[in-house]
Amino acid sequence: MILVVFRSRNRPDGDLDEYARRSRRMHELVQQHPGFISIESFETPDGEEVSLELFENDESVKAWRANPEHRETQRWAREHLYSWYSAQASEVIRFHEVDLMVPKEATA
Repeated sequence: MILVVFRSRNRPDGDLDEYARRSRRMHELVQQHPGFISIESFETPDGEEVSLELFENDESVKAWRANPEHRETQRWAREHLYSWYSAQASEVIRFHEVDLMVPKEATA
């Protein structure tokens, strides 16, 4: 798996309504992308936006980065919204998940 960490800060005069529209569209689009696993986005208390994106492999990440609609949104954000951004892609070497809310079956 590949984890992409995307961090950004918006300009004070950025068009937040347009950003919200484009962001919703990107979330819809990436969920249809082959090799996409998940995305979680949040804002830190000091206003930094962070997205954690999981993909099956690097080829899927590269294909997503090359998606024409995604590229156009990236261009728009660089020109009209972001004051700063960074992207980091890392290979996941270990993954462990436990859902503690799933009822356990009784054992004899």
